[in-house]
Amino acid sequence: MNQPRPEYPRPQFVRNEWINLNGVWNFSFDDENLGMNNKWYKEHTYEQEITVPFSYQSELSGIGNTDFHDIVWYERTFTTPSDWNDKRIILHFGAVDYRAHVWVNGELVATHEGGHVPFKADISHVIKAENKVVVRAEDPSKELDQPRGKQYWKEKSESIFYTRTTGIWQTVWLEAVNESYLEKVKFTPNIDTDEVVVDYVVNGGTAEQQLEIEISFDGELVAKDAVHLGSNSGSRQIYLSDFNVHGPGRLWSPEHPNLYDIVLRVKENDHTVDEVTSYFGMRKVSIVEGKFLLNNRPYYQKLILDQGYFPKGILTPPSDEDLKKDVELTKEMGFNGARKHQKVEDPRYLYWADKLGLLVWGEMANSYTYTNESVERITKEWQEVIERDYSHPSIVAWVPLNESWGVPRLLSDDRQVAHSLSLYYLTKSLDSTRPVISNDGWEHTKSDLLTIHDYESKKEVLTERYSTVESTISAMPAGRFILTPGFSYQDEPILVSEFGGIAYKKSDWEGWGYSGADSDEDFADRYNAVVSAMLESPTVQGFCYTQLTDVEQEINGLLTYDREPKIPLETIRAINEGKTYKIEKVEAK
Repeated sequence: MNQPRPEYPRPQFVRNEWINLNGVWNFSFDDENLGMNNKWYKEHTYEQEITVPFSYQSELSGIGNTDFHDIVWYERTFTTPSDWNDKRIILHFGAVDYRAHVWVNGELVATHEGGHVPFKADISHVIKAENKVVVRAEDPSKELDQPRGKQYWKEKSESIFYTRTTGIWQTVWLEAVNESYLEKVKFTPNIDTDEVVVDYVVNGGTAEQQLEIEISFDGELVAKDAVHLGSNSGSRQIYLSDFNVHGPGRLWSPEHPNLYDIVLRVKENDHTVDEVTSYFGMRKVSIVEGKFLLNNRPYYQKLILDQGYFPKGILTPPSDEDLKKDVELTKEMGFNGARKHQKVEDPRYLYWADKLGLLVWGEMANSYTYTNESVERITKEWQEVIERDYSHPSIVAWVPLNESWGVPRLLSDDRQVAHSLSLYYLTKSLDSTRPVISNDGWEHTKSDLLTIHDYESKKEVLTERYSTVESTISAMPAGRFILTPGFSYQDEPILVSEFGGIAYKKSDWEGWGYSGADSDEDFADRYNAVVSAMLESPTVQGFCYTQLTDVEQEINGLLTYDREPKIPLETIRAINEGKTYKIEKVEAK
């Protein structure tokens, strides 16, 4: 069989020497939790095979079992090329949900908690001619203070909750590095000064080495710099100078997704010790006098809510092309962005958003209840999310909490208010360049954008509700306060970040949505009613329509679960652009 997900999994930090470990692994359920005591990491007879990186619940895994199995084990063998013998070998996992233990040749090399972020292990000290890697993943199905997003705590999905993902669900791979190597890097653009700040960490660097940086645009060298590694970490501010010639024509935006290429080399005595290729975009997100600005210009955000689920892969897209297609379809319908909902998305999606031009709101998968453990878990994992995705120009907002998930008693519990505030300020402390939304939808504490969820279907109601700031702030969609008591409106840009949710069945299975259509024409008219109310509002600066695709029992997508348009894409685009649209009436199926 062809290797699943063969593309390089970390597109903003690329090395040439790597081996993809996706494919068929041995696999066992461990419902009685026997594996640790019986040392399965040493020796075990596995009952099944699984195709990594797909979870056992998915069809593409080759298993497709959605029953509760909270502990699972994986095993496979691998060899490394002979020219890797003198190198350090790093084992990478894109994501394992939720807790992972990893052994290589019977030795524990890594433990990690957090189901949506990567981790790695230097396994050089245990490598042999023939090697065995074993993974134990534990994902408590009913643990509601675990960051789980839309993964349901019952065996059968229903309402707004979907099938769970347990274990490995993103690419596993090996890479070879020398004794000194670039461990991480991040880019902070400043379009006002025509500079980019490059922060770096070098593992094992020495004073005899230097970090060489080359920046180019469309094959043309723009800037070159070098810094001696007196310390293993540092920051370099690089003036690009090309704005003097090209002006704003090289800025990144959805309309013009310009990207700079960058090569970083660790060098010693003119010999390259390590080389990484990457890219960044020169763009700025800011809020000035109550307006959301992109590159110092007011920008109206037309977003689609995107759950990031796939019929055969659940959280894992079948291919890189599927991720690219979702970005392309979003843009074809006239949206300029996506709110990735309750999912920390595959880095390859963010790559295509960067490359093709799509704004993205980066959102954490929330827990559903509040406990001391939930605070610890989300705080730790959210920091890893920001570190992983910081350099993507497509990301223009951070959403640590949604609809009071994980903080259900904001109105009565001062600890939960403090938790919401702490996530806001923690995020700002790690990234001061992007707006942060404390609690998307309602019951905001401190937020840079005032975002509202409103599934009202009647245009006249929406028009009146969003006619003034006062009427907007005093509205209570879903019976919720927009602001948590004790907090007041501070001239933040107002966006309706969930609305619509019009159910339209285009297949032979049942489902639900927030309101319903019974024909193509009716669907288009209902869509136009809610979107035009947003476009015509003098207070709303952007919207996020629910949603891109149907997902399992939800049929409120503009596309079916298989990504087929329910009505022509050009009709959706015309409505999003406030233009006249026409569609032939089709009788209800």
